[in-house]
Amino acid sequence: MMCQPSIRTHFKSSVEKMRPNRTSEIIPLLGQTNIHASENLSEPAVNISDCERIVVPEEIFFTVAILGILENLLVLMAVGRNKTLHSPMYIFICSLAVSDMLGSFSKTMENILVIIFCKMKYLTCKGDLEKIMDDITDFMFILSLLGSIFSLLAIAADRYITIFYALQYHNIMTLKRALIILAVIWLLCAGSGIVMVIYSHETATVVSFSVLFGFMLIFILCLYIHIFLLARSHARKIALLPTSTVHQRANMKGTITLTVLFGVFLCCWAPFVLHMLLMQFCPLNPYCVCYRSIFHVNGTLIMCNAVIDPMIYAFRSPELRSTFKKLFCCQKPR
Repeated sequence: MMCQPSIRTHFKSSVEKMRPNRTSEIIPLLGQTNIHASENLSEPAVNISDCERIVVPEEIFFTVAILGILENLLVLMAVGRNKTLHSPMYIFICSLAVSDMLGSFSKTMENILVIIFCKMKYLTCKGDLEKIMDDITDFMFILSLLGSIFSLLAIAADRYITIFYALQYHNIMTLKRALIILAVIWLLCAGSGIVMVIYSHETATVVSFSVLFGFMLIFILCLYIHIFLLARSHARKIALLPTSTVHQRANMKGTITLTVLFGVFLCCWAPFVLHMLLMQFCPLNPYCVCYRSIFHVNGTLIMCNAVIDPMIYAFRSPELRSTFKKLFCCQKPR
């Protein structure tokens, strides 16, 4: 990032709170060192370790971010135009795609704003407009993370019902119920995002944020274990029914797809959550400071998540892959 490696969504370290002259609250994912260092020479040095900050070039970052936005937009277009994809599972996948788009868009806007406010200094870096735009981008970023978490939970629940309640699935999980679930999810995410932005400096916010992330990991992990332990014996029972074998294999394929999505999400977001915890609880520890020197890489991983997810959809879903081809060839999907 252009300034210190934190934004209000990263919940400012205690060191920054003690500074007599605070730098801009909009902190981008790119950049070199503190651009206000020459203006605030009296500020204490934050990097007390010998680790050099790893900086991701702007060209790479913006390329990854824009690619993630376009790929997930393509997913939304494919599901919207192909009526055979109008099912609860793909509705939840669209929710995950929207979350990925929000994450990429918020980081893109954040860096553009820092270039305007801080780097090129077209506008004051500490003005009211900067603070408002900072709050908006932070809200979008939190909304992206919470939306991803709850979308993955919704997909996991859908897969569970599909496997263990296959005969009643279409009665339990209707398209209308899926839309209602998504509405509740995004209302909850929006409300939580507003609260987190308002109380971003509070330690309780960091703890609750991290606990939610950990709870999601444990819940889905337990759900996976339960699914894979019982799926084999359950498959033997349902295989006696006509046309159930192909249906059961398709259900398990969807579960494997969800497992891959969850693994990618964990690899891309966990380093950022760890960075956030280290900033709050050990801001001056040399080892923590050394880990935070790779914050730019951690932020880029978040953008990579938005790029990888649509590739997983296309690789695992022949119907979606076929729709992509028709869109590229300007053919009308069914």
